[in-house]
Amino acid sequence: MNIEATVSTAMAELALGEIFSFDDLVGALQRRRQRPIRIVELTNLSDQDGICALWLMTDTEDLVVHARSESALHRQQFVLHELAHMMLEHDEREEATTPDFLLPDIPESARQRLLRRQGLVTDDEIVAESLADHLAGAIRGSALHHSRYLEIFG
Repeated sequence: MNIEATVSTAMAELALGEIFSFDDLVGALQRRRQRPIRIVELTNLSDQDGICALWLMTDTEDLVVHARSESALHRQQFVLHELAHMMLEHDEREEATTPDFLLPDIPESARQRLLRRQGLVTDDEIVAESLADHLAGAIRGSALHHSRYLEIFG
């Protein structure tokens, strides 16, 4: 897998340009996936617990749950990583089913992703983290662009 090419393609398909806000990103993904995205912080989950964030799909929405962190940038990276999985369509893969008796209250697609996350050095995780880094850079560029505008034009 060529990570750089995959990331470049995903960024180009987003069609937001070189810099954009977090809200622009979420809006573009909602339009592309034709469903709302809800982002929720789990206050009882800490980034020290091992799972920083998880993308769950329901019949009506995409849900990103993330751990609490003192750093806003750290929290944003958790969420961007999950949004990157959405952009890369990691939910579209056909895989063997996971027996319901293991995690009966969690949807099949979420069970598969949870169990895959046991190995964090997979191609999917590496490319999602790389894409999340690119997304973060574009969002930082947007914030810098807006702040320069305010400095110059008040």
